[in-house]
Amino acid sequence: MVVENLIHRTGKMSKPLQGIRVLDLTNVLAGPFCCHQLVHLGAEVIKVEAPERGDLARQLGADPALSKKHMGVSFLAQNAGKKSVTINLKNNQGKALFKRLVQTADVLVENFRPGVMDRLGLNYGELKQIKPELIYCAISGFGQDGPWMHRPAYDQIIQGASGLMSITGDKDSAPLRAGYPIADTVGGMTAAFAIAAALNSRPRGALLDVSMLESVLATMGWAVSNLLIAGVEPHPSGNENTTSAPSGSFQTADGLINIAANKDEQWALLARHLGLDDLIQQTEFATREDRKINRLLLKEKLEAVLVTRSAHDWESELNNIGVPSGAVLTVSEILETPQIADRGFLADFQNVPGVERDIRVVTTGLKIDGTAPRAESPPPELGQDNGSVWRELGLGDHEIQALQEGGAI
Repeated sequence: MVVENLIHRTGKMSKPLQGIRVLDLTNVLAGPFCCHQLVHLGAEVIKVEAPERGDLARQLGADPALSKKHMGVSFLAQNAGKKSVTINLKNNQGKALFKRLVQTADVLVENFRPGVMDRLGLNYGELKQIKPELIYCAISGFGQDGPWMHRPAYDQIIQGASGLMSITGDKDSAPLRAGYPIADTVGGMTAAFAIAAALNSRPRGALLDVSMLESVLATMGWAVSNLLIAGVEPHPSGNENTTSAPSGSFQTADGLINIAANKDEQWALLARHLGLDDLIQQTEFATREDRKINRLLLKEKLEAVLVTRSAHDWESELNNIGVPSGAVLTVSEILETPQIADRGFLADFQNVPGVERDIRVVTTGLKIDGTAPRAESPPPELGQDNGSVWRELGLGDHEIQALQEGGAI
């Protein structure tokens, strides 16, 4: 309580996971994204990487020069604030060192294919013996059991298997993958949520089995429930919101605008503002269900007016009268808006080691007491914290050198 009051008086943000140590054994996206959330919430995240090569994401991204340095953009995107150590988990000395590190940890996150940690002799059952309170989170494509458990699982494979691609796009373009690795990201977010919940349990200690496939299906609740409850097979609807009309994307003079006139009163406000009062009384558009059936005809009539002016003009006017609207922006455009640029969502790091220039990365989508959580340090070079972490375990310089020479780290 004294510490909490001090933080409140000084105005310094309290991070809810402060004092929690997380071992991040993950690669590429789902696992690193999970631990990206945890580090911003105050956890000490130690990234345990294979010697010499490290996380595969170090070699991925749109800047080949950085990938060659093992500081690829894909790695920089979600590893700020973490420490990096190297351990060869196939080496007996490396395993012994890793077990010593586990004794100091609260959480372990891995996203190997099921069975890998068993073969290494480092599964939950083994590690629980040395740290009963350990929260062990295993992220995989299909889960730790079931007939598909051993299938390889990349984001696009999960997008296709989940049915997500079958309902993305329109009748001409579907099946279509989402424009970013949504299955990896949703899987990582699910894992972070599960870990945060498990940390609140007493006594601590749990095996968390996070399936990317099931995580994605969970976010598809409306579409899945239409099938399970109403017996209606989900189908691709493009930019149209199938639950209401007019609700979707509409062409303007300079691009698309999203309009969500989901309520009857919003529909009436929209029609009147566009000078289309007569449509309100027409039987084809009298009720929400009528408008849904005749949505394409209604879209045509609305766009005949909307194309006369810009999306930003309509956005301002329609929002002011109570009709939810928003121009469809590019990534560059949204990042430049004051809504994003001025709220602390982006983090800057100067002259990052291994990158040798400034970088800007995203943080998380939340604030705590009005402040956006920040990672305290830039993404680490491979093994940059070997010295400090191993010395904290009680190893001397000669022991660390022997481990290096023996191929353990």
